[in-house]
Amino acid sequence: MSLEACLPADLRGPTTTITRVAAGQSGAGVYRVEAAGQAFVLKLSGESEPLAGWRRKVHTQQLAANTGLAPRVIHVDEERRAVVSAFVVDRSFPAFYWDPRTREAALTQLGRTVRRVHELPLPPDADVKEPREFLAALWSGLVANFALPTFVGEAVQRVLTEEPPARERAPVLSHNDVNPTNLVYDGENLLLLDWETAGPNDPFYDLAAISVFLRMDEATCQRLLAAYDGEPVSRLPARFAYSRRLVAVLCGVAFLHLSRQFGHAGATGGETLDSTPSLSDFYQRLRTGSLNLATGEGRWWFGLALVKASLTPP
Repeated sequence: MSLEACLPADLRGPTTTITRVAAGQSGAGVYRVEAAGQAFVLKLSGESEPLAGWRRKVHTQQLAANTGLAPRVIHVDEERRAVVSAFVVDRSFPAFYWDPRTREAALTQLGRTVRRVHELPLPPDADVKEPREFLAALWSGLVANFALPTFVGEAVQRVLTEEPPARERAPVLSHNDVNPTNLVYDGENLLLLDWETAGPNDPFYDLAAISVFLRMDEATCQRLLAAYDGEPVSRLPARFAYSRRLVAVLCGVAFLHLSRQFGHAGATGGETLDSTPSLSDFYQRLRTGSLNLATGEGRWWFGLALVKASLTPP
């Protein structure tokens, strides 16, 4: 299949360039398109994906784009499972968040943005996303033939066996993958990318996810929830704390699974909870170049650091 054939007619031509770019974890082919003096993003789903499921994903993406929560959708090609959207220049939300001068503004915008996501209407045929079921499936496929530190199994079993706190809020349309790589900040607006896993979920799940990845302490988590609710929050709800543990373990196991796919041999016997870097330490190693998230080794240590985060309070 010609990639150019996936574009609308006005973007095809002798000066059009299409370059594959690093993608998220969804497995879709993602390309940068330069045409007519502008930049776009072409995303192709696998040919084996059922049409009905692909349509639901595109519908959700279009809902988000129409309300300014995702880049503008330019073109949809159902036959080729292709979506072309506007390319948004990223000014780095993490930089906005970690700058002491703008941190509170960033935190407020983040909470309000997640709230706007959750205000999108739930499609009547939306797939229900059950994170614990996904974790159980990932874990069973990983633990059978991949050596892992003892604390990983203990963390997984804790999440899978503990009784979840009662739901405090009705399910919403959740993005289900709110992490820094899926946030695009253009200097004014905060948008979300990769709506592949969006579906009904507890509203605390998205909030818990980004709080884990941004290493928020308890007070910061309270301010995030306050920005989301539009009123002060005096305590962290039990369901939010549970969701933090679930997200950290699920994402950690997912990255351990990816590390195996990228050739990592597994535990050597020396990895313990104490010797595993914290998320802060891991991010520092990324900045210095001693670890690379594109490698099996980088994904191994990211997975372990995320699991470790599930065992420590915010």
